[in-house]
Amino acid sequence: MLWTEIDTHISDVTGDKFRSTQHLSVSGGCINQGYAVSDGKLTYFVKLNQASHVAMFEAETLGLQQMYATGSIRVPKPLCWGITGNSSYIVLEWLQMGGGNNKSWQQMGQNLAAIHKATSDKGFGWDMNNTIGSTPQINPWTDDWAEFYCQHRLGYQFQLARRRGGNFPHQEQLLAAIPELLAGHEVQPSLVHGDLWGGNAGCTVDGEPVIFDPATYYGDREVDIAMTELFGGFPAAFYQGYEEVFPLDHGYERRKTLYNLYHVLNHFNLFGGGYGSQANRMIEQILR
Repeated sequence: MLWTEIDTHISDVTGDKFRSTQHLSVSGGCINQGYAVSDGKLTYFVKLNQASHVAMFEAETLGLQQMYATGSIRVPKPLCWGITGNSSYIVLEWLQMGGGNNKSWQQMGQNLAAIHKATSDKGFGWDMNNTIGSTPQINPWTDDWAEFYCQHRLGYQFQLARRRGGNFPHQEQLLAAIPELLAGHEVQPSLVHGDLWGGNAGCTVDGEPVIFDPATYYGDREVDIAMTELFGGFPAAFYQGYEEVFPLDHGYERRKTLYNLYHVLNHFNLFGGGYGSQANRMIEQILR
């Protein structure tokens, strides 16, 4: 029943009859089940989760559509999303991954810079709330970037952390310091991926750069660059390509720790462990 209904949805949106005969389990990240679904000729990538998570797939579809519409970088084109029985699903274009060299990664940087030139006249935020991992990410339209980042990024993560038993003695001092920490930094609302670590970027077998699994919103473009440095995996050619198209502003090296604190706090809220200690060390570094 599950695959029959998904096949029907694919057929409806493509206009071509699709009846899957193969459902091969593949990586769908740590949150979803992923499948390569094929009729022997065409293959699609399908992610499944509980029906209650359908809004996550709706937001992923919108984010991919917005990035796709810029014509700046390859993303898996979303076909459809929905609920069948107890499951929610999203159907994406199947991309065969596995290639890439320095030229590919240089192109990745250039293409990301082009996406970051897509702006919004609504300010900072997005058209709906989405998720960062499985954590809600709150995106109300806000005129001021420092206010948005303070309230809806770090402030929200600190609220969640308190419920989890986190102890961050200098959090109020940090939140109060954000306007000063960002003073003099002119920020335009850039379309950002929002969760750009090495697991959400790669190259096709033909060497074409691809990004996927976004947590999209309009924010400071530096949040994407900062996250590429948090866990590593992006070669020097990537940063060279980015700088060729859209050089980073003075002071990025100071701001990147502030921006990566968001993701470390989120990891504490998702996984606990040593991420709380790491967050406290980052807070102390920022405030020094």
